[in-house]
Amino acid sequence: MHAGLWVGLLIGAAVTGAGRAEAGARNRDAAGAGSSRPNVVVIITDDQRWDALGCAGHPLLKTPNLDRLAAEGARFANAFVTTSLCSPSRASMVSGLYAHRHGVQNNFTEYPDDLPGYPKRLREAGYETAYFGKWHMGETNDAPRSGFDYWMSHRGQGRYFDNEWNINGRREFIKGYYTTVLTEHVVAWLKGRHSKPFLLVVGQKAPHGGPIEPEPRFEHAFDGVSVPKPGNYDAWVKGKPAWLAESHPTWHGAGGPLYNYHDYDRFVRAYLGTLLSVDESVGRIYEALRETGRLDRTLILFTSDNGFALGEHGRVDKRTMYEESIRVPLLVRYPPLIPKPVVIESLVLNLDLAPSILDICGARQLKGIDGRSWKPLLQGKTRGWRKSFLYFYDYEREFPYTPNVRGVRTADWKYIRYPHGDGSPDRYTAELYHLATDPLEMRNLVDEPAAQAKLAELRKELERLQRRHGAWPDRMPVDGGIINILPKF
Repeated sequence: MHAGLWVGLLIGAAVTGAGRAEAGARNRDAAGAGSSRPNVVVIITDDQRWDALGCAGHPLLKTPNLDRLAAEGARFANAFVTTSLCSPSRASMVSGLYAHRHGVQNNFTEYPDDLPGYPKRLREAGYETAYFGKWHMGETNDAPRSGFDYWMSHRGQGRYFDNEWNINGRREFIKGYYTTVLTEHVVAWLKGRHSKPFLLVVGQKAPHGGPIEPEPRFEHAFDGVSVPKPGNYDAWVKGKPAWLAESHPTWHGAGGPLYNYHDYDRFVRAYLGTLLSVDESVGRIYEALRETGRLDRTLILFTSDNGFALGEHGRVDKRTMYEESIRVPLLVRYPPLIPKPVVIESLVLNLDLAPSILDICGARQLKGIDGRSWKPLLQGKTRGWRKSFLYFYDYEREFPYTPNVRGVRTADWKYIRYPHGDGSPDRYTAELYHLATDPLEMRNLVDEPAAQAKLAELRKELERLQRRHGAWPDRMPVDGGIINILPKF
């Protein structure tokens, strides 16, 4: 035999053997995760509203990779946050508690290190745990948080381009677009060896503003596309509380100077453009799980920390109790539990994320929490599920453009009130909406004679929920009123 051919055959055999060994290692690695204990991947975007998905019927945005999760799993059509603000909502996801109970009531407070959460519970149960991306609890602190074996994050909000990352205690400046850089590191971690089941949490920055910056290749993805303003774009005067008009020219109003709000089409196109990168990232994570033989034994969850108004009610922010602010996407893929696609209509909350994950993974539950597992809903068991929930937002002196908000939402109705913190009567008009006939919340029924019985019923329900969740008596901060000034630069 020719010497070169012989050498080639030896090299080929070695390469083939190495490939088989690698594949075998991956299979053993996947098998080591244990069939009864799924891996868990949680992907959290920032400020993504529930309808910013192709599978939710968005008229412009195409999200094939996210749609695939829905087509192979469950889409929760009525998922909500209980405080529409980044840090409080993220802390509620981790702990299963309302903000007034976990204590993270603004965007500058650390998650209490001694407060249990689902990552610590899974780690106690033998899971390997990793966090990549925007943590956003503790504005100036990027240090690794307890409960995670692997850590890659940054201070505060981070930037869309070129960030300094803290990777397991070592800072590294990495140039590039946030979503792409993050995804590359996540995929590399997924393709590594994992002898135990793992929890991977991915915190995306997009589509958060300040300003909103799409990846260059998606910067013009929606050029030439007509962006119609929502039907309730101007619904901030007639029948509405006075503070909405007062906040219109401020930071959080559609008439304000920040970001690129003055150009509505450009603003919305940028918002949607960032989500094209997120969708692609989800696709790459999906493929990495498939390539490593873990896909169908991994519980994948996709959600957001809160919604975001794109001009509705004269707002370009969250915080309020309007649908655009409190309603978020929630997609779940896990074939052993969801063998065929399903759309869940029941009311689920960010508080439910932690107990649901722990329930599906068979880990020790968190005690005395406000959330509950939605695993039974995936099995078609809806009996005894919640019919209403409490919404809770506290006035922030740093961002004085939204007053205290308290409210209750049912499947068909919503009641909102704005209590002043000094105990005086409500300073602003309350709101009552019949969502079944008025989904855009255009017609405030609070003064309608025919709606007074429903108003009285929901007032009682609000108090009942506040008592149940330890929010009674209500110790809301003093609301100094809207400061009707523009921010200085």
